[in-house]
Amino acid sequence: MSGPRAGFYRLELNKTVWEVPQRLQGLRPVGSGAYGSVCSAYDARLRQKVAVKKLSRPFQSLIHARRTYRELRLLKHLKHENVIGLLDVFTPATSIEDFSEVYLVTTLMGADLNNIVKCQALSDEHVQFLVYQLLRGLKYIHSAGIIHRDLKPSNVAVNEDCELRILDFGLARQADEEMTGYVATRWYRAPEIMLNWMHYNQTVDIWSVGCIMAELLQGKALFPGNDYIDQLKRIMEVVGTPSPEVLAKISSEHARTYIQSLPPMPQKDLRSIFHGANPLELTYQEVLSFKPAEPPQSPGSLEIEQ
Repeated sequence: MSGPRAGFYRLELNKTVWEVPQRLQGLRPVGSGAYGSVCSAYDARLRQKVAVKKLSRPFQSLIHARRTYRELRLLKHLKHENVIGLLDVFTPATSIEDFSEVYLVTTLMGADLNNIVKCQALSDEHVQFLVYQLLRGLKYIHSAGIIHRDLKPSNVAVNEDCELRILDFGLARQADEEMTGYVATRWYRAPEIMLNWMHYNQTVDIWSVGCIMAELLQGKALFPGNDYIDQLKRIMEVVGTPSPEVLAKISSEHARTYIQSLPPMPQKDLRSIFHGANPLELTYQEVLSFKPAEPPQSPGSLEIEQ
């Protein structure tokens, strides 16, 4: 291996080699996942702490390359206080032949909702404020014709002032594109995605918000399915059996047959699940339901301003 690019230096963190500009100092691992690793650092040029994300094998395959391109393109253009901001992007490569690594520099946030739910119980007021900001950021994203498709607690960051930003746009798509079925973490995945509706819309993100809101209130996941079939069953136990109109939209014959083989399940009154929760938060009957894709709207009691 040749030496680092001029103005860059190398270091190994958690068995991963990082090659970054010298202005980024004090790198410290803060998280990792299937699509990359994240470190906090001090940016001497910007004079602030930042998050540096090293994308994992960004050009290993066409799928990886498309994900990298989507995330870069969207972060470059989306500018909103509830959406993570792209401060810089760089590569240590000096030629196209060596171009195999991409690093993103973004605003540093203290934690994500996954950390917060595990560490503390949240008041109704905290949940309302967090969900308000989440829907506000989502309204901005949707206004650009974008579906996030991977909203989950670990993709929603919060700082010490309880300010929230939406992260990770690697799976985001234009709303008018034909969609694929396997996206989003299973527990937060809308039925439209699971059942391979080919033209679902922004309502899939609203479903994910409902699942996140329930988790913030309960301190545990609402639909923690063990597999695809278990996930569907858990959803139907709460929202009820889909109507014939909805069943007709399911492209998977196997899924249709499975649903029809189950005994009819009524929709639960979700207030019975969330004892004592503020009524303003209980918009679940609107958010969590089996219904054909319609033009997306924010739940009535959570109408928001951008």
